[in-house]
Amino acid sequence: MNLKNFSLFLALRYLLPKRMFLLVITIISIVGVTCAIALLIVVMAVMTGFELELQRKVIGFEPHVVVSNSGVLDDWSDLRNRVGEVPDVTASAPFVQGPVIVEYRGRRMAPKIRGIDPELEEDVVAMRPFLIAGEYDLDGNKAILGSELARTLGAGVGDTISVFSPGNLDGVMEELNRLEADGGAADASALKQMILPTELEVSGIFESGRYLYDSDYLLVPLHIGQELYNLGGGVHGLALKTSDPYLAGPVRDELDTILKPPMYALTWIDMNKQIFDAIRTERNVMFIILTMAIIVAAFCIMNTQITTTVQKTRDIGVMKALGAKSPQIVGIFFIQGVIIGIFGTLFGLGFGVGVVLLRNDFSRFLYNVFGLEVFPRSIYQFSEIPAQIVPQDVAIICASAFVICSLAALLPAWVASRLDPVKALRYE
Repeated sequence: MNLKNFSLFLALRYLLPKRMFLLVITIISIVGVTCAIALLIVVMAVMTGFELELQRKVIGFEPHVVVSNSGVLDDWSDLRNRVGEVPDVTASAPFVQGPVIVEYRGRRMAPKIRGIDPELEEDVVAMRPFLIAGEYDLDGNKAILGSELARTLGAGVGDTISVFSPGNLDGVMEELNRLEADGGAADASALKQMILPTELEVSGIFESGRYLYDSDYLLVPLHIGQELYNLGGGVHGLALKTSDPYLAGPVRDELDTILKPPMYALTWIDMNKQIFDAIRTERNVMFIILTMAIIVAAFCIMNTQITTTVQKTRDIGVMKALGAKSPQIVGIFFIQGVIIGIFGTLFGLGFGVGVVLLRNDFSRFLYNVFGLEVFPRSIYQFSEIPAQIVPQDVAIICASAFVICSLAALLPAWVASRLDPVKALRYE
């Protein structure tokens, strides 16, 4: 029997020992590696899926680039013609955006309006695929509500909502000061006109799949947004679409060369930079923390090997007395640890991928049975748990776990090979 077969034969024998104690700690070692790898695969898949899904939602609902000046763009038509000449800019549309107060049957909310030109906006952000009720109709005094906003208000297609705008506050304060200067004149018709709400008919309801948008936005015609904010013919900015969402950065840099302060350009990545950076940081931190879990599992393997070495001290002494070489002794216990690492890695891979595939079913089960919501929509802004298994990430996780487990088995194997056969047999 050659060195390789000798070591492999005894390693397999020691993996299925007659003593139940050694078998139990071997199983515990495999389970530890399995759980650590599965947990790391699940967490990395969910974090990656969360980032990619968030990017898809943002790209689907927000323009790729926004041009604004933190105020009012009065000459937006000329600006639109100029930015349209920038390479990779395929479409542009004016918009008005800001907070308002919406009331329906005594229920009040403070969402944001987005005043748009329906025809121009459709070339920048296609809203029709998001409609779940009604029509994409923004003619006259009509509005399209987010699904969560509509549910909270209790409003549906065909209902009329009242919209109050904070854009009139400056005018109200000026009028109050004028009335006070006139000795409190009783004629308050000017004030009444300022604070009367705008009545809008709900023509449609959209659902983007991101809770923030669905609960905090309503779309209105551009002229309604201008009236609510007293902009006259001005707008708050221009929304641009690029030939590729990931070309938004170069387009922004090109726009910066032609825009004069205080005008500026922001990409969809800039506008959501904080949350994207937070996700990447959290993913990196979770990877480090869960890698520590694999290292802990590797210590379990080391503990198993040390226990096996102690239990097999007499056998080691006999083998060395019969002429077994140190590499053969090392091979026995090293191969045993490698086999534990292989089984733990394979089981962890299968278990982790299975959990990722069944994540939403498991989440619904926990909610229905225990009332435990593991992925609250109001916090994470998604109706289901996103996940994306990246083969490269899985390969790195499995390879790293296998290497760590193999190295953990090397030290006890080396210690076993250093045993003096005379002392081993004497103490036994």
